[in-house]
Amino acid sequence: MPGRNFRQYFLLSLKGIAMGAADVVPGVSGGTIAFISGIYEELIETIHGLDLGFFKSWKKDGIKAAWSKYNLGFLTALFGGILVSILSLAKAIAWLLEHHPIAVWSFFFGLILASIIYVGRDIGKWNIPVVVAILLGAIISYMITITEPIGSPESTWFLFLAGFVAIIAMILPGISGAFILLLIGAYTAVIGTVNDFTAALGSGDSSAMGSAGLKLTVFAIGAVIGLKVFSGGLNWMFKNYKDLTLAVLTGFMIGALNKIWPWKQVISYRTNSHGEEVPFLERSVWPADYTGEPKLMLAIGMTTIGFGILFAIEFLAASRKSPD
Repeated sequence: MPGRNFRQYFLLSLKGIAMGAADVVPGVSGGTIAFISGIYEELIETIHGLDLGFFKSWKKDGIKAAWSKYNLGFLTALFGGILVSILSLAKAIAWLLEHHPIAVWSFFFGLILASIIYVGRDIGKWNIPVVVAILLGAIISYMITITEPIGSPESTWFLFLAGFVAIIAMILPGISGAFILLLIGAYTAVIGTVNDFTAALGSGDSSAMGSAGLKLTVFAIGAVIGLKVFSGGLNWMFKNYKDLTLAVLTGFMIGALNKIWPWKQVISYRTNSHGEEVPFLERSVWPADYTGEPKLMLAIGMTTIGFGILFAIEFLAASRKSPD
């Protein structure tokens, strides 16, 4: 693995901050940012190489040699930047979702629309199995969005599951971890938990800090395990069934558009960990049937902006692929 000086590690942290910002926003993939910034292959190789042999190497050659062998300086700098970014942006996103939901969900809607186009465009050969895979992915994803959640989004085991599946964004350009959290109904709960932790950290409330910290630790453990599992499995899928894998991912995003449709009608509520009544089940409605102000022109504008931002990111990624 390459040796680095302080400046290079600092730049790695900045790339991590960019990846973290991407992962907080549904529709933008941290994996895409890693690809654009030129660290994607090293990230995959480093993650895939992590195993319990680290402790054997530590015992035999010392911590410094083991640290270097497993390229942990790279991961520390990168994931440190990601963590800083997530902690910084989570509060802003939560505030925007509370005060400007139509604008935010419209922006996310545009991002996902662009992702569908660009991920689907990478399908090399269109045939019946590919079309069937897209349809199945869309149906399964849509059913998930309208089905009552199997558990509270704030429960510990559910956060573990959320971390396990959402980490796919780190190793797969084109799909967002925040999108996965949205799909399974855990996005606002995870953002809320991050905000609870930072608020407790600022106030010095050890009890609240411990509670939120435990949930984030469970989420992180799920992410670490998922990262190790997915890094091998997805590499194998892409090498052997790339078109079918892309087709399923495209279908998932098509079906999930229902989840981020800006205009919703609440069917039932639940009580969150703060004792507040929050929406539990919702259904999509047309702007004309929305009980509040539909803000249609704002929604169209934000959708266009979201689409354009992802278009720009994908353009940079395509430029990096070019031999020129």
